[in-house]
Parts: sequence; structure tokens; C-alpha cells
Amino acid sequence: MTSIPVSHTPQRQLPGDLAIWFFILAELTVFALLFIVFTVARINEPEVFIAGQATVHPVAGLINTLALITSSYLVAVGVWKAEQGEFRQCGYAFCGAMGVALIYVGTKGWEYQQLIAAGYNLSTNFYYTLYFLITFFHFMHVLLGMIILGFIARKSMQGQYLAGELAGIESGAVYWHMVDMVWVVLFPLVYVIH
Repeated sequence: MTSIPVSHTPQRQLPGDLAIWFFILAELTVFALLFIVFTVARINEPEVFIAGQATVHPVAGLINTLALITSSYLVAVGVWKAEQGEFRQCGYAFCGAMGVALIYVGTKGWEYQQLIAAGYNLSTNFYYTLYFLITFFHFMHVLLGMIILGFIARKSMQGQYLAGELAGIESGAVYWHMVDMVWVVLFPLVYVIH
């Protein structure tokens, strides 16, 4: 009888808890539907959307893109530090990610203020309805993500995580990367593509 060699290679698993992946799938579905509505509306009313895009601030959008990408990098560093058992460093990296995310919050707030002061709001036309709906929905996800990052940072710095038990840290990181990824699609769709 021949024996079959057994592989001792560890199986790759999704980072974080399975529940966060179901939540992310649901959130991505909502964003995908909003992006489809935006695209179809732009096809049907190109003049309205071109005029609307001329009033938004692509430099602000670019600043927000760089802020969120930088923040995601810091979250990745934090996860790596946690994997090394350096939980205090993980906490510092997550705090840095929140600090950079504040650039997004401030810039987006300024942009909303500029548009509203110029007389644009949800009822101006369909472009602004979708612009405010999609970007504010994303903005709320950024705020929730910052709360999650802050919670993880505090626990990390207080030594409340154990080596090898990183599901909570990974779940928060995966959520944050989802928020970043959505913005990377949202920015060109809403600000750049005509």
C-alpha cells in the first residue's frame, strides 16, 4: 500500500472574521448599485452631468484620494506590526491612519461647504442628488472606519490583543481597505470621467 504524502503547507484564510466579509459584500453591492445609477443617469443626461462636474473640485478629490491611500498604507503597516507581535506599534500606525483620514474629512467638509454656498444641493438636479448621496454615504463609511480604527488602536496600545489572535485587527483593516477601494472607484466616476 502506498502512502500519499500530506502537505503541511498552512491553508490561506480570509483575514478577519467571516461576518465582516458578508457586511463588506452588502456594502459593496449598495455602492455598485449607486455607481450604476450614476452611470446610467450620466448617459441619459450628459449635459447636466458635465455641467455638474465642472463645479466640483477635482483637486480636493485628488487630495482625498492620496489621503485615503496613505491611510490604507498605514493600516497595512499596523496589521504587519500586529503580526510581528508589536501591538503598540500597530496602535501607532492605526492612529496615524486616523490622522491622515482627518485630511479627507476636512477636505470633504470644505468641498460640501463650497458647493452649498454656491447654491447647489440635493434638489438642484439629478447630478447633485447623486453626488451628495454617493459621496455622503461614503463619508459616513469613512467616519465609521475611523471609529473602528480608533477602537483597535486603543486596544492595541493597552495590550488587549494576544499574539496570533488578530481577527479583530484584520476585520477593521479589511473594512478600511474597502472604504479606500470604493473611493478609488468613486473619484474618477464622479469627478473625472466625462
